[in-house]
Amino acid sequence: MIHIGEYNTLEIIREAEQGVYIADTEGNEVLLPNRYVPETYQIWDKIEVFVYLDNEERLVAVTDKPYITRGEFAMLRCNQVTDHGAFLDWGMVKELFCPFKEQVFKMKAGGWYLVHCYLDEKTGRLAASSKTNRFLDNKDLTVTQFEEVDVIISHPSDIGMNVIVNNKHAGLIFQDDIYKELSVGDRMKGFVKKIRPDNKLDITLEKIGYRKIEPNADAIMHELEDNGGYLNLTDKSDPEDIKEMLQMSKKTFKKAIGTLYKQRLIEIKEDGIYLI
Repeated sequence: MIHIGEYNTLEIIREAEQGVYIADTEGNEVLLPNRYVPETYQIWDKIEVFVYLDNEERLVAVTDKPYITRGEFAMLRCNQVTDHGAFLDWGMVKELFCPFKEQVFKMKAGGWYLVHCYLDEKTGRLAASSKTNRFLDNKDLTVTQFEEVDVIISHPSDIGMNVIVNNKHAGLIFQDDIYKELSVGDRMKGFVKKIRPDNKLDITLEKIGYRKIEPNADAIMHELEDNGGYLNLTDKSDPEDIKEMLQMSKKTFKKAIGTLYKQRLIEIKEDGIYLI
């Protein structure tokens, strides 16, 4: 089966004036236009392509790499807004359409928006939606506590920052766990801090408990090395100074320097930390 909006590995089966036809194992065919045909090839060669509907609503294969594929989330720029909706730049010749009904706020040309790419079952076309929450499901979780996960920053809330977890679930980073500037669309690694009874996910950007001491100790060591073996911080420093310099909480910082001190890698004086 050929999957619209996804990458497909298909076989070249025959040549045509406008390109070559490629097919899946079930014999379903799609055209690969001349501009995408490799300089050298043989019949039955396999090629990875992206399949979608072109400007004339015909199924077509291309070797271009879109910024987003079906089922994914990404930040896209709005190129134009018409009476029908917004058209987004996703790296393809044909722009990605976002209907007004799928916009949390009315999009404007030149703006950047976090969207989900989905297949409109009625039209068979790919479309975008900035109503990302409706594509997330926490009913059947695929993560466990303390597990490392992929995180996309979704939108702010009164108590922190909402996030997309592993492209599947909704999560929240509480304000107390945010130690660096976060922007909508940012991608990073995170950790499942807690799974609540209602399957809500508390996410942190640091490893939990003893699991986070070693990486943060390493981060402090790198910072010391980059600053000539000295940091103007101690266990009595203001939490905001620690957050600004190292992007970690004071509690985490104290545990990390305690580890380094016990390993005799640093010396802690009144005016700061020194690398031994």
